[in-house]
Amino acid sequence: MTYPFSAVVGMDDLKLALILNAVSPRVGGVLVRGEKGTAKSTIVRALAELLPPVEVVPGCRFACDPAAPYRECPDGPHDGPHDGGGETRRARLVELPVGASEDRLAGSLDLEKALAHGVAAFEPGLLAAAHRGVLYVDEVNLLHDHLVDLLLDAAALGTCYVEREGVSVRHAARFLLAGTMNPEEGELRPQLLDRFGLTVEVRASRDPGERAEVIRRRMAYERDPDRFAADWDAREGELAARIAEARKRVESVRLPDAALKQIATVCAGFEVDGMRADLVTAHAAVAHAAWAGRDRVTTRDVREAARLALPHRRRRDPFDAPGLDENKLDELLNQLPDDPDDPEDPTPPDGPDETSEPNGVDQEQTDQSQTDANRASKDQASKDQASRDQASRDQANQNQTGQDQTDQNQSNQNPADPGLAERSPASNRSPREGEPDAGQTQAAESFQVPGAPYKARLFSVPGVGGGAPGRRSRGRSARGRTVGSRAPKAKVTQVHLMATLRAAALRGWRRGAVTPADLREAVREGREGNLVLFVVDASGSMGARKRMGEVKAAVLSLLLDAYQRRDKIGMITFRGDSAELVLPPTSSVEAGAARMRLLRTGGRTPIAAGLVKAAEVLRVEHLRDPARRPLVVVVTDGRATSGDADRATALLRDTACVVVDCESGPVRLGLAARLAFRLNAPVVGLADVAHVMKAA
Repeated sequence: MTYPFSAVVGMDDLKLALILNAVSPRVGGVLVRGEKGTAKSTIVRALAELLPPVEVVPGCRFACDPAAPYRECPDGPHDGPHDGGGETRRARLVELPVGASEDRLAGSLDLEKALAHGVAAFEPGLLAAAHRGVLYVDEVNLLHDHLVDLLLDAAALGTCYVEREGVSVRHAARFLLAGTMNPEEGELRPQLLDRFGLTVEVRASRDPGERAEVIRRRMAYERDPDRFAADWDAREGELAARIAEARKRVESVRLPDAALKQIATVCAGFEVDGMRADLVTAHAAVAHAAWAGRDRVTTRDVREAARLALPHRRRRDPFDAPGLDENKLDELLNQLPDDPDDPEDPTPPDGPDETSEPNGVDQEQTDQSQTDANRASKDQASKDQASRDQASRDQANQNQTGQDQTDQNQSNQNPADPGLAERSPASNRSPREGEPDAGQTQAAESFQVPGAPYKARLFSVPGVGGGAPGRRSRGRSARGRTVGSRAPKAKVTQVHLMATLRAAALRGWRRGAVTPADLREAVREGREGNLVLFVVDASGSMGARKRMGEVKAAVLSLLLDAYQRRDKIGMITFRGDSAELVLPPTSSVEAGAARMRLLRTGGRTPIAAGLVKAAEVLRVEHLRDPARRPLVVVVTDGRATSGDADRATALLRDTACVVVDCESGPVRLGLAARLAFRLNAPVVGLADVAHVMKAA
């Protein structure tokens, strides 16, 4: 029993985005971004129950509409309207698993029959099953990029193409695409983000009353799902009827020139690339007007559509999360005169109010939701202002402690007294307000603002791997240049034609007959993504000469490079007496950038502890993902003050490593180079992390 759509508490923007896609599939789907446990999957699955039933051609595996069958349907031909009528069934909800293959998504051909008998036997995939229904992709950011490309192309074109060694099959594939993702696990590439029509950020409510209502309804559903669903049947029926009515109305909704100019002004004002944003906003505005019961698009429709269609398309830094400045949106909309036919009253006289919740809840709950939304907006504005104030204080503290850091550097450079490197310069002065005195801390912490990131040079893992597709190291891939052939171990999906013909010739074929035993599959080589594990020295010596600001800029540049090359990243810092895993392996480069910007320095340099921690992390990660090869980037000046570094380096002797030497100043000891020698790794100076263009 599916949890009712109308029983979900709050989530107004998500409900609206899903309903707009249900009203008009031309909107292009919705991407739901949010933290775990926010009912993303629950509400998407519930939407399928509200869609009107569909009529299909009897026996057609591709759900062709009897009134307008697809002319090139593999189960056709269905010439003209189907004379025998159709079968009525519910709209399907098809779920795409993360580990699905390209054949499972798009369908596959029986290549043995195709080569041996010339019969193109096609087995439909999930795209065919989702036609005229809902295709739900949970954790869409964890899908391989070529699968995301394929399903987004099908969603945009409404057609799925399957090409296999000269055999071509196509079929209709129009569906409501809904994807969910947790940003902590990594982002989609901007090119793929742009292909989703709308995007919504969801967060758990911070209002105790609303959270209590969520618990109350969920526990009631778990006790008796049938009774709970029956209690919401009336509201579900009203909502389904309203969606069906809006579907009929959407084709007659008029988009006036005034609304078109508003859409163009807003998209240009937010500097979005291309024209897809304009088209999606227009389709969403039309769907919103139909949902509100109007026959023409108004300024309110344009605003609601832009709020959902533009956040993930505006120009932004790769480390920034998608978002939209609604004050700027209002300013852009106010630049153009209002449509004289646009009513002043936001509530249409003859249609339902689109600002009310679509689930039929009472006005009190709607008002509470609006109050919560306003409170959340004010809280976010306060947090943004606090962040700006903190950045200003950090910059001021950096200027005030510049002399202290110089003193600390001189202490670290003094070989006569190694203990000076551990003592805080703050011990020679009075502590500032709120600052611990020398008796409370072993070494003072310092904070330095990172410089701007730059294009980093490429570090790769030697050899050929077989991990997830990416852009860093050489790896076996389903998409890439052909480097050989082999006898298939399972079903053949990519035939190496020449190798197959050669095998048949060596067997002694006659009259061109090719048997299944002759089949050879292509071996292709492309690029793979790796696990880039940063092991960063955060000891007191790294804070000297403002060195940590340069180190942070270098690591941020390498993080940006990892984002572009589709890597997973992790981060370990070491200082004092231990090492800490500050960021477990993840695809979220934004999380790594945040950890790096806030990193403080101080204390001893336990390099051995950092290397041991890195070996532990790699051992656990290998059990989770044995195909993904690691690359360890050690960022240090090499001045170890504790632990057995020789024994620790032996743990990483068989792992690809790079040592970034952060030592600076007129006197250099070359300790990082010695560490690199023990790790059998190249050593790179901090200034050499940047990519250098070769002269022509």
